[in-house]
Amino acid sequence: MKRKLLILLVVFAGSCSDGDLQIETIDFDSSTIQYCGSSPTTTTRIFFKIDSDQALILNLESGLLKNADSDGTITSTVPGQSTVTYRIFSESVTKSYFCGDIPPSTPQVVQEIEASAGEVQITSMQSAADTTAFDHTIALSGISLVNDKGERITDLRIQNFGIITTKK
Repeated sequence: MKRKLLILLVVFAGSCSDGDLQIETIDFDSSTIQYCGSSPTTTTRIFFKIDSDQALILNLESGLLKNADSDGTITSTVPGQSTVTYRIFSESVTKSYFCGDIPPSTPQVVQEIEASAGEVQITSMQSAADTTAFDHTIALSGISLVNDKGERITDLRIQNFGIITTKK
């Protein structure tokens, strides 16, 4: 009888779901970098990537983007100087969600995780196609997203954030 009870207990314990949202992969490689306004400037600080009901939001430290060739890579620490936030929404989200004066009531944020460590790395150089423009390559390094239970999100694929172009 004890053996049957033990087997039954194992079956029930293994089949229970605590209902928690499990994030196995964050992959924004196929998403384009977006920003509010018609074109970014050196004062633009908020950039984001959207993938259906998920968004990766980068809030840059002021003064990182300059219309000049960088002497190597410019680094900003996360958190502290810059922030990286991952959000999951209740439904698909669009650029207007981030660019409106007041965020709409839907979609709702289901989960938000702010990076607890890492770096934003920017390399700026004059555009080969336009001498009045500068291309800024933005990369993320060592970004650590940890949920409220202390679990690190696995399979993080967000190293290359994207390239933006500013004009003089």
